Amino acid sequence: MPVLLIAGGSRGIGAATARLAARQGYDVAVNYLDNAEAAAEVVAAARQAGRRAVALQGDMSRPADIERVFDETAARLGPPTHFVHSAGIIGPFSRLDEVDEVTLRRVIDVDALGAILCLRAAIRRLSTRHGGRGGAVVMLSSMAATLGGAGECVWYAAAKGAVDALVVGAAREVAKEGIRINAVSPGVIDTDIQPPGRVERLTPLLPMGRVGQADEVAQAILFLLSEAASYINGANLRVSGAR
Repeated sequence: MPVLLIAGGSRGIGAATARLAARQGYDVAVNYLDNAEAAAEVVAAARQAGRRAVALQGDMSRPADIERVFDETAARLGPPTHFVHSAGIIGPFSRLDEVDEVTLRRVIDVDALGAILCLRAAIRRLSTRHGGRGGAVVMLSSMAATLGGAGECVWYAAAKGAVDALVVGAAREVAKEGIRINAVSPGVIDTDIQPPGRVERLTPLLPMGRVGQADEVAQAILFLLSEAASYINGANLRVSGAR
């Protein structure tokens, strides 16, 4: 039975992925940082779809929390067979020369270092080299890594650029160990990570004349996790409406 752990699964793209995964037959572990109510709603939706689901609190920038969340998933649902890293923050938008050090350190800790630590934990459990049965991983990147985030979040773009490099290197490293690792790079998606007014401001400038929805990104993630993507490894799928 497939078991999917989603880091940052209580809101936005992570929550949409959890709901869709349950409808497609996955048991789901929903990691969250501090919004227990949102996580509980996602778990309830997964259970209504007939699957087992649990909510697991943990800070995905802290090694001890990461290890505990993986271990709790295994104890309550069985060993994870799939992993999605959707935990991420941006901080207040500004120019790079105006951002404070607290924001910089927190974004790098969560979005870059946290991604590395989470992928390390997943590999240790999935890799046949470590006694695992293999599996599939999707890491959430962003079109910001390509576009640069000028005037808004250059630091976030840099952190997601690290994720892009991480996926390529790690996928090649473990390709013979039963693991596929891919990335998805969303464009402007209508979730609560967007600052007030940004969606409305950018919509007329987008090639398709609209922003994306979390469910559209979730569909791409579930494709990459599935056997339909069995020879896709080390790839980065843009879900950006041609942006």
